[in-house]
Amino acid sequence: MLNGMQAIGYVRVSTDRQAEQGVSLEAQEAKIRAMATIHNAELAEMIIDGGESAKSLNRPGLQRLLALINAGHVQAVIIAKMDRLTRSVKDLCNLLELLEKRKVALISVAESLDTASAGGRLVITIMAAVSQWEREAIGERTRDALRHKRSQGHRVGNIPFGSRLAADGQHLEPDAAEQSALHEIRRLRGEGTSLRGIAAALNHREYRTRRGTAWRLESVARIVNQHSQAV
Repeated sequence: MLNGMQAIGYVRVSTDRQAEQGVSLEAQEAKIRAMATIHNAELAEMIIDGGESAKSLNRPGLQRLLALINAGHVQAVIIAKMDRLTRSVKDLCNLLELLEKRKVALISVAESLDTASAGGRLVITIMAAVSQWEREAIGERTRDALRHKRSQGHRVGNIPFGSRLAADGQHLEPDAAEQSALHEIRRLRGEGTSLRGIAAALNHREYRTRRGTAWRLESVARIVNQHSQAV
């Protein structure tokens, strides 16, 4: 129980649109306030990170929360769900270590977990580890599937410059005009020509971009980066 404890609520949404609409933020706040009431805790502040990713701890709101914890102004932190705090097992372990050191309880509404007990800390760490494993496994399967599709000549994402969609609507085939321009870009780049110089040379030879416009430094850079990443 958090009876009489000074608690801080923390909410986060990952996109600016969510932050503006406030729907997700409001839902999280409502859950946190209800949990504070149930535990008879004094909710001193609601810290909000709007449009912030959970990939790192470098978020304005979270940094303020950590400062309050280190200053000894917090006895409990209440969140609506674990992934609102972090999606990294490593970061979670570091946070749990800090909370334990400062004797601050972490309450997660969705998972019904409380780090005031050793069992609660263990369950939270295991759940975060499993969640991270699931995300990484999905990422690996997606990369493998895309790699296989590319090897079979199937279209994946945007059509790279130098190719076009075949008549079957699935496979890619070389585009003669774009291949010619691509050959010039590679040749000039190999000779050390600047991106601006390549654009000027392409325009002089009356090559056009896929949109039929004149070449600019930015359009050449996009093609160079696209094909360097594909290698």
